[in-house]
Amino acid sequence: MIRTVKATFEDKRFLAKTAAIALPVAFQSLLNTVVNMIDTMMIGTLGEVSIAAVGLANKVFFVFGLLIFGIASGASVLSAQFWGNHDIKNIRRVQGLSLLIGLGGSLIFVISGLICPEFVMRIFTDSQETIRIGAIYLAIVCVSYPLTAVTNIYTSLLRSTGIVGAPVVISLITILINVCFNYLLIFGKFGFSAMGVAGAAIATLIARIVECILIMALVYGKKTALAAKFSELFGYSRRFLKEYCRSSLPVVFNEFTWGLGVTMYSLVYGRMIDSDSVVAAMTIFETFQNLMQVMVMGLASAAAVVIGNTLGAGDKERAWDEGKKLICLQILVSLVFTVFILLTRSYYAVFYSVSDMVANAVTNLMVIYALYLTSKNVNLMYIVGLFRGGGDTRVGLVLDICGVWVIGVPMAVIGGLVLKLPIWWVYAMVSIEELVKNVVCTWRFKSKKWINNLNERIS
Repeated sequence: MIRTVKATFEDKRFLAKTAAIALPVAFQSLLNTVVNMIDTMMIGTLGEVSIAAVGLANKVFFVFGLLIFGIASGASVLSAQFWGNHDIKNIRRVQGLSLLIGLGGSLIFVISGLICPEFVMRIFTDSQETIRIGAIYLAIVCVSYPLTAVTNIYTSLLRSTGIVGAPVVISLITILINVCFNYLLIFGKFGFSAMGVAGAAIATLIARIVECILIMALVYGKKTALAAKFSELFGYSRRFLKEYCRSSLPVVFNEFTWGLGVTMYSLVYGRMIDSDSVVAAMTIFETFQNLMQVMVMGLASAAAVVIGNTLGAGDKERAWDEGKKLICLQILVSLVFTVFILLTRSYYAVFYSVSDMVANAVTNLMVIYALYLTSKNVNLMYIVGLFRGGGDTRVGLVLDICGVWVIGVPMAVIGGLVLKLPIWWVYAMVSIEELVKNVVCTWRFKSKKWINNLNERIS
């Protein structure tokens, strides 16, 4: 381990390449997380029921977002390796097929959110007031889902082709628009009507429209590798479709089924004793958790591109060496974050207008999270970073599905509904899956079976 740490920090080329991708991705994720925190704080002034309602309504976006993340990640697996081989033609085919799947999937969520938002909310809770408020928010915000699909797919593909800075600037602009309209529409400032949670949903929709327009302007205005003609997005050979299905679809199915499993946790939380307080605590805690994940998610995203580009250039030995260094970086970052969380755990909840019971629950959740953090983040590096970058996407599918559905969901039900434990102990039971996955992921990494050159399969 010491030798790996030394070699990692001596390899300036590797560190520069990783940082050039990881830092903009992390900053972009940080911006999104900060705006979510501001959203939660603003909505929090309307009461704990409003926090719970918007938090549960956004579970629909969580599942949808994971579906799109899966599509975008699967696309970047192929496009990163194609970019390493300077194969623009196949990158555009990946782009077209991914957009087709992403937009098709988004329509399912839009239709359900528009036609039966109350029914969707009842899946998560039996609190009538929470259902009513959440349905108002969901019926508006779901219209933004197709725009999110387009934006996220293009952003991921831009990243895999070396363009990471401009999407960050676009995110910053989008976030500022979102925050400003939140303030105007939630509270009714400068002549606008006070619309509460409906105002928050409209603000999000406006921001997503602007974001999509700016991303498309970047792609075509700068004549990037993604500035394809309509005809270039289609025309797939049998070998191309086979490799897309083999490498990308497991990622899509992985993220979607994992997201459904995690959503099952919310179903349990919404039916625990004092459910509104439990959901409010989890909503606040998950915002903090997302804040802590921005750097490690940036590293994992960078890993997929770095490993993909290296393998696309045909250098498997260097990909193995880079994989070890990336795991080392992830462990070091995780240990620093663990210490930070344990030292500051008592101060986070004071920023929210919540009861002492909710604040105490948030603090305890942060302690449990800190104890699992290293295992959780290393698993993220293995599955989202190295294995996907190496085209080994099916192993992540099996690990995530088994972890959530075989361990996590049963633990949530037993802890939350059978034993009726406090929410932080339920979260601790659910997180046992990370320890199991860590053992299997380490074995798979050492086997080197995750290292694949996808260009060899298609050409």
